[in-house]
Amino acid sequence: MTVMEPTRPSLALRLLPSFTDFAFLMPIVFLFGRMGGLRDLLGDCDTGWHIRTGEWIVANHRVPAGDIFSYSKTGDPWFAWEWLSDVVFAWLNGHGGLRAVVLFAILLLSVTFALLFRLLRTRSNPFVAIAVTMLAAAGSSIHWLARPHLFTLLFLVLFYAALEQVREGRTRIGRVPYLVILPIATVLWTNLHGGFFVGIIMIAAYGAGELLTVLFCGAGIAEGARLMAWRKASLYFLSAFACLAASLINPYTWHLHAHMAMYLRDPFNSQHIYEFLSPSFHHPSAIFFEAMLVLAAVAACRSLSKGRFTEALFLLVWAHGALLAARNIPIFLIVAALPAAAAIQEGLERLPEWDVAGWLRALVQRFNRLAAETAGTDSIGRWHLVSAMGLVLVAAVICAPHPPRNFRAEFDPKTYPAGALATLRSDPKARIFTQDEWGDYLIWRLYPSQKVFVDGRSDFYGDDFEQKYIDILNVSDGWDKTLAQFGVDTILMPPKTPLAGALRESSRWRMVYDDGIAVVFLHARQTGGQPSPLALIGEGVSRDRKVTKTQASDRAITETKSKT
Repeated sequence: MTVMEPTRPSLALRLLPSFTDFAFLMPIVFLFGRMGGLRDLLGDCDTGWHIRTGEWIVANHRVPAGDIFSYSKTGDPWFAWEWLSDVVFAWLNGHGGLRAVVLFAILLLSVTFALLFRLLRTRSNPFVAIAVTMLAAAGSSIHWLARPHLFTLLFLVLFYAALEQVREGRTRIGRVPYLVILPIATVLWTNLHGGFFVGIIMIAAYGAGELLTVLFCGAGIAEGARLMAWRKASLYFLSAFACLAASLINPYTWHLHAHMAMYLRDPFNSQHIYEFLSPSFHHPSAIFFEAMLVLAAVAACRSLSKGRFTEALFLLVWAHGALLAARNIPIFLIVAALPAAAAIQEGLERLPEWDVAGWLRALVQRFNRLAAETAGTDSIGRWHLVSAMGLVLVAAVICAPHPPRNFRAEFDPKTYPAGALATLRSDPKARIFTQDEWGDYLIWRLYPSQKVFVDGRSDFYGDDFEQKYIDILNVSDGWDKTLAQFGVDTILMPPKTPLAGALRESSRWRMVYDDGIAVVFLHARQTGGQPSPLALIGEGVSRDRKVTKTQASDRAITETKSKT
């Protein structure tokens, strides 16, 4: 009898896109189709000071121990806790400008969700996996910024996949145990971004899940299974402890951990920093978060009914985290995606056995057959040329001489005070006061020739200083004395703010620039009591008197963004 050799996939099939390609291109489609493109990716000017920090590190061959950007707290202790990301961003900027930085951010997002899809495929068919990946991507888009935290999303998926391999009994890659690789990876993660503790929590959750299985289901499992659960739990906890020890390998050693713990526990953050506030369910993207919350609840109940506590444990931890602070939503969505996909897959497989309408049973059966056939075809290896071509096409548009607005690698001049820079540069010794987000922009555009009063590094400035800053913005009692205390002689603000209104009414300040986006005021001693001719170059219009009224708390002004 002749044995038929398996036929090799045709060249045409290898060139065709797979579901992995769709997952890879999904963030690009969301970013430029549903969102504002690079305007959103560069919607937070933290990217600017991260780049400048990286340039300083490369130039000085060390990480900064004290502040280098402000004149208000020059030299005070500062932790550049994403120093390695800063160096990466500085290198990219040096070789390709902001275009290279945003393309790298897009690549990180695309790889993250392509890997998440591959992880979901281990527990569901390709249709379910791509749908849940799409849900996670859409919901996490609220925090898609060209900042170091994108490394944490990627490392989370990598750790998650490794932990699932270990739980399924595939404990090694080659000859090296996964639980040994994770502490080594933690060293890299720690120096790229402060979210490394997410990985430690995930490992500990797997260990705690094994312990809970023994404690609550001990009587119903065999002695050998009970011993195996104890052994797994000890290995998970040992790996988590090793990761914690590995995280000490950073330029600041344990001082970084103490600083982070103090910062994350600070109640000031949850009251004034946007990313630390509870999420708004009125946000357009909230529907994706809500949908995943429902799926996570179903998945947790399913796991508990089977005596599996791991999923329920980490779903509870990260759902709680996401409801406390919006910045945790992307982490929750990624963590919840796998249990959610598994729950949907099980429901599809069991539905034909339920007492449901015949048409629904037949429909689901046909869907399951189609999904099985598609899974077989999709499992054939591809060259992923479509993914590469998609990324190249985006890069070509971004690098074009005159790209469309959503493809321009710049901080939006309609949001940031680009037009006021010439006025600010006219006095290199000026002590400029502006809101923290614009402080980031000034670091990007004016450092090192000029420094700032405050910027977005809220962990550095501290509560007392930040409260003084907020009091100035809201024109609270003593605001002018605080400005005098720090020798502020130039103020840059959006036109419709309480401070800008108060300065127009003050005899001690003169408006010298107004283009409708930003206004610049100089202290009267700087102008001799007369408006500067530079005021003539602005395009501002007269402001209604009502904008000069002080408000107790203007959220758009007083809330800053967390800096990661």
